[in-house]
Amino acid sequence: MVESGDVSGNRFDDDGREKRTGTVLTASAHIITAVIGSGVLSLSWAIAQLGWLAGTLILVTFAIINYYTSTMLADCYRSPDDDPGSRNYTYMDVVRAYLGGRKVQLCGLAQYASLVGITIGYTITASISLVAIGKADCYHDKGHGAKCSLSNYPSMAAFGVAQIMLSQIPNFHKLSFLSIIATVMSFCYASIGIGLSIATVTSGKVGKTGLTGTVVGVDVTAFEKLYRSFQAVGDIAFSYSYSIVLVEIQDTLKSSPPENKVMKKASLAGVSTTTAFYILCGGMGYAAFGNQAPGDLLTDFGFYEPYWLIDFANACIVLHLVAAYQVFAQPIFQFVEKKCNKKWPESNFITSEHSMDIPLIGTCRINFFRLLWRTAYVIVTTVVAMIFPFFNAILGLIGSFAFWPLTVYFPVAMHMAQTKVKKYSLRWIGLELLVSLCLIVSLLAAMGSIVGLISSVKAYKPFNNLDK
Repeated sequence: MVESGDVSGNRFDDDGREKRTGTVLTASAHIITAVIGSGVLSLSWAIAQLGWLAGTLILVTFAIINYYTSTMLADCYRSPDDDPGSRNYTYMDVVRAYLGGRKVQLCGLAQYASLVGITIGYTITASISLVAIGKADCYHDKGHGAKCSLSNYPSMAAFGVAQIMLSQIPNFHKLSFLSIIATVMSFCYASIGIGLSIATVTSGKVGKTGLTGTVVGVDVTAFEKLYRSFQAVGDIAFSYSYSIVLVEIQDTLKSSPPENKVMKKASLAGVSTTTAFYILCGGMGYAAFGNQAPGDLLTDFGFYEPYWLIDFANACIVLHLVAAYQVFAQPIFQFVEKKCNKKWPESNFITSEHSMDIPLIGTCRINFFRLLWRTAYVIVTTVVAMIFPFFNAILGLIGSFAFWPLTVYFPVAMHMAQTKVKKYSLRWIGLELLVSLCLIVSLLAAMGSIVGLISSVKAYKPFNNLDK
């Protein structure tokens, strides 16, 4: 089974690997799965910190920056010598081909640290949405002021079990169906958030909004205004970051038409779609709740009724995160397995595939090393999520450090090497200014994340429910 079931003609591509059959549709689905996370529901909070003017402007600006740098990265999928089989299968391979040296290791450190962090963060986020379903039912039965406390740990365990099974999907090329489901789910819960916000606005019971957002001395202190604004800018900048898996997504595409052209179309479709949802969801959420907008419209109970719709929206978030976990975990799986295959090519435990008949599913290929190692990875990430339930604060810090090198610096540096941009030319100066601006954004966002992390650590009590 491959992306779209191509069975005619040659079964192999120009590099000798199984024929790729990915299209604009499947690549766009992967991008939307990676980009539109449940974080879309927190953008109303981000806009509340910045206000209508800066919030909307920053959303559009970073959409343009992310699309622009993603087109540069897409052009680097093929190596400089442009031989038919000179593909780069991972982000590290691309950096090795164009820049080389120590930068390859720095790229790997930034990429894989972020991927591991994201998978842990998704485990926590999914459990919060699962708990929110139970709490919504509780509030409906007992009233909105009731004390409805549920444990997150059974939800984390259930999410981990689901990931153990899904992690046996061999590689990125087999993930299309999951990404398409996740794309539909993300549209569902984002649309529900937008719809409920519109309903609140039309009812007339709305919060106070402004061009500059929260007001010092009224809503927040001067220090809170400063660090929350930094956090908000960081949240928006990182909300588009799919460069971390762009090369792996591009490696699923058919070779004709050229992969870079298809990837650029998919990036445009993905970024345009997500920007529209971001502006709608963030803007309408801010219009509904004003400067007191909750951190998440659904799990922080900006809305209580209709409770069944809140339940459905949170179920959609969970399904989306189930698929998104795999999109971010697959590059980690492939990296480790490639290294082990190279080091122990004679080991049957590592290299052999076995056929197994599974009722209702059919014949599946099982690799015992893949089964053991991927299961162990999911177990470890689930346990870390249980021990450190404030990990999302750490994830913000990881994201702030990974955004600049992976989304901006490496794509721009490789583009300049590829096109031989003349030093001190207008184009060179413009690109260097872009890199410097985004570095400042990352540093400011890191400062905001550190403040938030300190607050989380102070209130941390091991193995306590997240909603207490």
